[in-house]
Amino acid sequence: MIRNATLGSAATLITGTLAASLLLAPPAAAAQADNGPKLPEVLGVQIAAARAARTGIDWKDCPADWGLEKPIQCGWVKVPLDYAKPYGKTIDIAVDRIGSTGTKQERQGALVYNPGGPGGSGMRFPRRVTTKSPLWVNASKAYDFVGFDPRGVGHSAPISCIDPQEFVKAPKADPVPDSEADKLAQRKLAAEYADGCKERSGEMLPHMTTPNSARDMDVIRAALGEARLNFLGVSYGTYLGGVYASLFPTHVRRMIVDSVVDPSQDNIWYEANLGQDVAFQMRWNDWQDWVAKNDGVFHLGDTRAKVEAKWQELRNKAKAQPIGGIVGPAELIGFFQGAPYYDSSWVPVAKTWAAYAAGDEQALVDAIAPDMTDTKGNAASENSNAVYTAVECADAKWPTSWTKWDRDNTKLHEQYPFLTWSNAWMNLPCATWKAKQSTPIAVGAKRVPPILIVQSERDAATPYKGAVELHRRLAGSRLITEQNAGSHGVTSLQNPCINTRVDTYLLTGKVDAQDVTCAPHATPVAPAQVAALSLDHGTGSEWPAREELPAVR
Repeated sequence: MIRNATLGSAATLITGTLAASLLLAPPAAAAQADNGPKLPEVLGVQIAAARAARTGIDWKDCPADWGLEKPIQCGWVKVPLDYAKPYGKTIDIAVDRIGSTGTKQERQGALVYNPGGPGGSGMRFPRRVTTKSPLWVNASKAYDFVGFDPRGVGHSAPISCIDPQEFVKAPKADPVPDSEADKLAQRKLAAEYADGCKERSGEMLPHMTTPNSARDMDVIRAALGEARLNFLGVSYGTYLGGVYASLFPTHVRRMIVDSVVDPSQDNIWYEANLGQDVAFQMRWNDWQDWVAKNDGVFHLGDTRAKVEAKWQELRNKAKAQPIGGIVGPAELIGFFQGAPYYDSSWVPVAKTWAAYAAGDEQALVDAIAPDMTDTKGNAASENSNAVYTAVECADAKWPTSWTKWDRDNTKLHEQYPFLTWSNAWMNLPCATWKAKQSTPIAVGAKRVPPILIVQSERDAATPYKGAVELHRRLAGSRLITEQNAGSHGVTSLQNPCINTRVDTYLLTGKVDAQDVTCAPHATPVAPAQVAALSLDHGTGSEWPAREELPAVR
């Protein structure tokens, strides 16, 4: 068995030091008096971290069905379910790693990753080494790449809210309501989903908070034998990183946050989702402009207005009669929202749509319809959605008045129709949540090393103002803005202006003297000719590698 190399007699010293700190040291974020961490949680995480430092991680080859090839290794870190009760019930957090590829002198420790969601698994992060991702060659010489399943996700005490096969079943109702009866039906579904979460995962729900996941990361840090944390967080992972830096400012070594959630307390999470609706419409329009510019290839309209009319025609047809008996408006939105999320989806989504418009209905069905035989994949999808809901509902107190939800979303839909109602129904279970809802912590830290913030200017999922706000709250941080770009997950894209700064920061800790604005990465290139539109159904060869993308809700 391979265990962490920094254990042995040193663990006794660590434990003793931490035990003394329980009596002598103030809480790391004591300035957050009204809603900051309470003393039991502060003591609880110190106890759990000391225990993890003593135990380490028993690294072994990963289970065959986890899809993680050698030399990636897997293990477990034990954490309290409730940090106020550190000697009470525990859960096991799944972790994996691949060792640094450089020399002993080059190694700087472990780099821990979270892809967002909430509900995303970071376990595929070490595959950036095994798949030889060119953007991460330099960093992998200095760092072990470490991924983990956050609490409730994947292999880490997974939660569930509904039978997975029922969750993926299609077609679902059109999210855009035509009547009060349609709204009432969606409200009923949302309430039933909240009830299902309570019935299937009730014990976990009060503890599915971002602060608890941040505490889990600190325990993982201790289990790895690291004095301070190196962290890369994308999308929701930026909020997790911001909360970690607020709770454990002295435990931060290097941190990159990419595509940033606005951490303002009044933004978490109801207002954040309303803000997404506006930003998604902006980026949807950007994609439609690109499709129109390439009308010679796609034949979907040579202006944005014509492309939008074609979209509405497709929605209406799918609503009247689901395509292939499976693909309705809800399924279309689930597929087409990939284009506003990621530039890497622009060509595949447009090609699939164009192939359908040219008479290949099966292209659309193959791309969108659920595979009811993939029970493992369907369970993962349901679990991811359950965690997304549980974390967002537990992190903050949500409006309970349907009048407010109806008024806000009806008004937004008038100008931003692409995602508004779909987003509303997804989050509505929080209005009837059957477990404790917290008050978000005041994210901010003054005594932290420089933190690198990376953000595209036209991001749909995490609007730009979030990066500006987090930058304001983290003293000494630096903001890199990718101008006139909007892909989600900037650090996974080829842009030397950004890539070189990410490498420099990870390898040296140095940031620019001032914030930086970078030109955008290359715009996706449409196929050269119409004949290129023929699709190899089911291969997914044009889609980006999963481990390179932040998690999608």
